[in-house]
Order: sequence, then structure tokens, then C-alpha cells
Amino acid sequence: MEVSFTAGDGEAELSNSHGKRGGWITFPFITATMTGLTLATAGWVFNVIVYMIEEFNVKSVDAAQIGSVVFGCTMMFPVIGGIVADSSLGCFNVISISAVISLLGVILLVLTSTLHVLRPPPCQTGSIQCIGPSKMQLGILFTAITVATIGVGGTRFTVGTMGALQFDKPEHHRRFFDWFTFTWYASSAVSATAIAYVADNVSWGWAYGICTVANILGLTAFLLGSRFYRRGKPQKSPFIGLAHVVVAAIRKRNMPLSLKGEDYYMKPQGNANMEAQTPTKIFKFLNHAALTAEGDTRLDGSVAKPWKLCSVEQVEDLKTLIRISPIWSTGIFLATPLAIQTSLINLQALSMDRHIGPHVKVPAGSMVVFIFSATSLSLPLIDRYFIPTWKFFTRKSPTPLQRVGIGHVLCFSSMAVSALGELKRLKIAHSHHLQGQVGSVTPMSVLWMVPPLALAGIGEAFHFPGNALFYYQEFPETLKSTSTAMVSMFIGIAFYLSSAVIGLVRRTTVWLPDDINKGRMDYVYWVLFVMGVLNYGFYLVCAWLYKYKGPEKVVESNTSSSD
Repeated sequence: MEVSFTAGDGEAELSNSHGKRGGWITFPFITATMTGLTLATAGWVFNVIVYMIEEFNVKSVDAAQIGSVVFGCTMMFPVIGGIVADSSLGCFNVISISAVISLLGVILLVLTSTLHVLRPPPCQTGSIQCIGPSKMQLGILFTAITVATIGVGGTRFTVGTMGALQFDKPEHHRRFFDWFTFTWYASSAVSATAIAYVADNVSWGWAYGICTVANILGLTAFLLGSRFYRRGKPQKSPFIGLAHVVVAAIRKRNMPLSLKGEDYYMKPQGNANMEAQTPTKIFKFLNHAALTAEGDTRLDGSVAKPWKLCSVEQVEDLKTLIRISPIWSTGIFLATPLAIQTSLINLQALSMDRHIGPHVKVPAGSMVVFIFSATSLSLPLIDRYFIPTWKFFTRKSPTPLQRVGIGHVLCFSSMAVSALGELKRLKIAHSHHLQGQVGSVTPMSVLWMVPPLALAGIGEAFHFPGNALFYYQEFPETLKSTSTAMVSMFIGIAFYLSSAVIGLVRRTTVWLPDDINKGRMDYVYWVLFVMGVLNYGFYLVCAWLYKYKGPEKVVESNTSSSD
């Protein structure tokens, strides 16, 4: 998934591109920063559902919904962080400020886990006699989560951008993002496991205390490397340019379109003589934005009124985004079942036998590690074996859209396997008459949940890099810095949507009661399976109709360079 973290790597013009700053001397500091901040973030994010259930007596399904919203925010906020870095503060300032904000949020979580006044009295999980949290306690908890999430928004993707800014050569960028991706997944897996283990076997105070120390170490490592960093000069946000096109087209809607290229504005390219071009005919209403009128340009050829005149390039950039949007929308409904699965798997794990041997107990919040592990292990196997085999039989590399399609199939297949696993769990629970028994454990190993998670992880190894490569390859040159952020955006939307879907299921069915032994969670997974199949059908139509803007050899060269 290396390219999915390059959002914003074109955020700035290098003010010192040939100076002494930058290079591999910055790599240890960037890597240590990413390690520390990821350990801190993953430690609380992947355990927040279990924390709310066990320490705040929040109902299990409600906690799952809240967890989906929180995770969605951690994926949406980095887009905002990238925009702020691009348009005003720059990467260094955004990372520094956000790391401090993240630290404050984690410290608040430590307080909620150590001060008895900040959480309700303890009770047996699932008991009807549990006292819920007060408004004050919930307010402080949600404040801590919000503050920590805001901090994540300015660090998660921006650290990758900062690292990429330190290098000039494309091969160095690729090497950096290989290590960046490894650091991301390894740190997430370690944190989700270790922090959950400490929370289960020591205390939540110690668990969040470790997160605090990791955050401090990450921030310290980043600041220690400040004198070596190459820093960028922030530019205007690319989204403002898109808004210019829409507003200008509306303002000039009454001007007749022309067939002559000289009637449209082309961005000056130094002293080069450019041949006038007319915009493409697709979405031709937007062509009004590039029509020139008296007073729109200055004597030097630059735009005098950007909200009234845009270049042909800007118009075509927006058209490209519109053409891509149907494929992008399928990503939302690809990620939504995965988001719901991530939330529900915690509820299943809490009701299953999590022991591996006599001494090891898998924390419920660590189940996501199986997805991380499957993705991490699959990526090199895909590079070394799958792609060469594909080339051998087809004589060309798989296109990004083909990779995404394979990911679709694996991901909706994982829903079917989850449904079968839950059906088996329900049968065992019913045979032991565990319905209505508070805190009961179904005598079924939690390892039965590993196959669907592994399938989902392998699917992510296909569709995440495929999506990121597709957007990076197909987005306009002026929008390369935001192209891969589109993956983060649809993941965030999917987690919001997953919360709404779970709420709808609870209101309209009896499939997800607080006691899941009385419900039919397997039906939920079957609905997600059908949703995935239908979305895949729509995706196939979109992919079949889509025409790559570049030749096939672009895909080939991009794939070869990653081998």
C-alpha cells in the first residue's frame, strides 16, 4: 500500500532543492517519528471499542458504532491536514503542532483510565445492572478522543509527505515509501497487540501511558531532525483552483462557446510558443470557464480575475476528476463492508475463547492485526510471484483497475466466510444455551475468525495499491499531490456509512441485539456479501467503460519500477 501514503507529496515548491538539507540523513528521524506516532495512534484507535465497553459500560453495538465513526475520522482528517500543509503552514509546522495535539488527547485518555471520578463504577460486561457513564464522563472521554483524532489528522499522511520532500530522485521516493509502508504496518500490528495485551493483563492506565511515551518519543525524534530537513514553500490549495472552474463557468454561462482555440485561455509557459487548444467536448458546460473576455488577463498574460477565467488545463483537470468519480464511488462501497467487519469482529471475539494454549490470550482489540499481517505478507508475494505469473500468461502487467477488481472479489468473499464462521459460533452458543448469560464465552476458538480477516487483508494488498496507483497515474499533473488522498477519503466515508448501516440494521431488525447470542449477525454478513457483489458488478461496468488517459506502457513501466 505504499502509494496510498503519498497524498500531498507535491505540496510545495522546494525552496532549497539543491541545498545541503534533505537526503537519507533525515530518514532515521522520519522513520522514528512515524514509529512513535503510529504506536501511539494504533494503541488507542484499535482498542477504543473494547475500552468503552469494559471501562465505560457502553453497550457493545453502540461502542462498535462509535468506533466506526472514530476510525472514519482518523481517515478523513488527514485530508484536511494535507490541505492545510499545502495551502498555509507547510508539513513541518503541521506535523509539529498536530503531534502536540495528539499528545494532549492521549494524556486525557490516561486520565480517564486512572481517575475513578472520570469513569463509571466497574461491573460485569453486559450486565443489565451496570451504571452508565455520566454526561461529564462521556464529555471528557469524547473530548479526549476528538483531540487525539485531530492530532492524527496532521501527522499520519503528512509525515510521509515530509519524508518524500527530502529526496529528488523517483527511485529514492520509491525506496522511502517502501520503508514508510513497512513502518506503518509493523508499528500498527505491534501496537494493536502489545497495547491490548497490557490493557487486558495490567491496566488501561498503563496501556495509554505507553501510548503517551510513544507519542513523546515520536515528537522528540521529529524535532531532533529539524536542522536536516528540507522544507517546502506552501502553495495555494488545488481545491481552490477547482472551485475557480465551477464559479467561472457559471458566471460565463451565457457566453457562446467557440470552436477556435485562440478564444480559450492557455496558461503561459515561459517563453515557449504554445499552440492554442480547444477544451474537450465532454462536460462542455465547464468550457465556459476558459473563454477569454476583455479584462480577464493582465498585460503579461496572467489571469487578472481567477474567479472569472481559468485555463484550459484547469478545466480539463476538473473533467478528469468527474470521469474518475464513478470508479471512486465504488471504493466507498468496497470499504464499507470491511469497516463493518472490523467493528463486528471485536464483538465476536469478546464472546469467544481467545486462549491460544494455556497461557496466551488474544485481546479482542487485536483481531485487526490479522488483517495487517495478511496485507504485509501478501504485498511481497504479489510483487514476486503473482505479477510475474500474470505477465507470463498475458504478456503484460495487470492494470491498476484489474488489481482493484481482484481486491473486490477477495473482500466480498471474506464476508461470506465471516457469515459461515458466525453461523458456526451461533450454533455452538445455542447448543450450550448461552443466550442471556452475561459474560458467557462460546467454547469456540477465536482463530476461526482468522480466515475471513486474512482474506480481507489479502484483498487490501490488491485493491489499496491498485486504487492508489490508478489515482496517481490518472489524476492531472496539477493534482498529483492530492491524488492518493482520495483513497483515504473514501475509507473515511465508508466508516461513517458503516455506523449508519449498523444503526439501520438495529432499528429495523433483531439481528444485532446487545447479546449477540440472541441475534443473527451472520445475516448482516450475508447482506454485506450481496452489497459487495452488486458493487463489484457496478465496478466492472465503470472499469470497462473507462479509458486510461495514458498509453498501456505507463502501467507497464509503473509496475516494473515497483518490482
